[in-house]
Amino acid sequence: METTTGLSPAHWMYLAGVAVIVLTMIFRANVVVPSIAGTFLVILAWTGSPVAALGGIFNASFVAAKELFSIFLVIALMTALLNSLKELKSDVRMVQPFRGVMKNGHISYFVVALITYAVSLFFWPTPAVPLVSAVLLPAAIASGLPPLAGAVVIALAGQGMALSSDYVIGVAPGISAKAAGAVASVVADRAMVLSLITGGVALLWAYASLRGRFLPASPSLLDQWHAQAASQPSDGLSLGGTAHKEEIARGTSRDEPLFTNGDVRRELETIDPGMARWSKLFAVLTPIAFIGVVLLMVLPKFVNGLPTIKGGDAASLIGGMAAVLMIGATLAMHGARKMLEASADHVTEGFVFAFRAMGSVLPIAGFFFLGASETAAAILGLPADKAPSLLFELVKNAQDWIPASKYFVAYGILIVGMITGIDGSGFSGLPLTGALSGALASTSGVSAATLAAIGQMGAVWTGGGTLIAWSSLIAVAGFARVPVQDTVRALAVPVLAGLAISTFFAVVLF
Repeated sequence: METTTGLSPAHWMYLAGVAVIVLTMIFRANVVVPSIAGTFLVILAWTGSPVAALGGIFNASFVAAKELFSIFLVIALMTALLNSLKELKSDVRMVQPFRGVMKNGHISYFVVALITYAVSLFFWPTPAVPLVSAVLLPAAIASGLPPLAGAVVIALAGQGMALSSDYVIGVAPGISAKAAGAVASVVADRAMVLSLITGGVALLWAYASLRGRFLPASPSLLDQWHAQAASQPSDGLSLGGTAHKEEIARGTSRDEPLFTNGDVRRELETIDPGMARWSKLFAVLTPIAFIGVVLLMVLPKFVNGLPTIKGGDAASLIGGMAAVLMIGATLAMHGARKMLEASADHVTEGFVFAFRAMGSVLPIAGFFFLGASETAAAILGLPADKAPSLLFELVKNAQDWIPASKYFVAYGILIVGMITGIDGSGFSGLPLTGALSGALASTSGVSAATLAAIGQMGAVWTGGGTLIAWSSLIAVAGFARVPVQDTVRALAVPVLAGLAISTFFAVVLF
């Protein structure tokens, strides 16, 4: 029965659920249980049936799993590829040549930014943090780059720029687009532009503020750095949050450090001489293959007549390429007979990682999917025209209270995204920012895809590992051997300035 305001008890229960989830995030607690409880209470308020509400808990996560499974599959296959490259030490070879160009701290700052961004864009920051820290950071420090500046640039390029757009793997834009009712490829394109603006501003701002600490190149700088007590990459701060950020940050890193003295040559000599040529081959072939896939995705946007690669097709290309490269690398490492078992193990490990890193998103997304009629219909087992559109109807009833300003709505979505990232998880808030973006698009005059990209920037830049000390930033600071709180202080103003400027340009450009 509807109230005099035109809203039913289910609407108010949904609104209360959103408020509880946001409050839980602010307190850095896990929101899976509040999401499940909210799903039960909303369906109970709508149907009046406890049986339907119990079944709805399962259906909500099941619908979310169906909508998002392609994301899990891509993560699994990319992780399998990474583990196969790790066995050949091709991952080390991919970044090792760049050590030679690090002549001073200023050059090193931008080289570390470029390589961290490239590795993180294709594989997430998972391998970027240990790889760059082990292979490039020692050389950068010897060239005069302060360890704090090293931690800052790795966090900005990897945990910030690359993860916030997530353009290649597509986890973040996929979740945002599903919740907003937008096209994933459009969200991805706009998130890429906003991530570059945010990252460009933050990198230059941080460079300007830290360049006074750069020193002349000297081997003694590396000796001093090695003499420091190495901090642990994670501590109790990382235990809070709605998703396994430590798992995302370190999921495919080695159990032991690559090496402790920066001697890349010694590490590469440990591989069997017969495997050396395969190690070099896949170190070259892997980036070339993925650059080719990205060109297939991007060129049709600029060259007329080329077939367009849509969001789902792009994900399938990335996943398929990862699978083929993984099989090839495993065949080279283990031979034809052992390759069958080893490849299966890599895929299994990939799925374990995918569900440990992202599994908690499913019940969270299931709750927010109740706010849109299309997914709510699947959850409730109703025809689409009979299903509620709770969030959209809440916004419609509140639109008189919402200032008719594009900038107010855009910065409001950004702030909501940043609030959801306070728990240290950049991805768990995306169902909320996406759902709000879809609901507010018509009243604000800003497209749902643009608002979803803005919310994604706020959530991932905050919780992904640049502004929150208990996020995966702990791993970055630990490898650089600097206090995580000092890293946060150095990152705060550049990142906030970048987010403010990119949001302004989002409203103007899109």
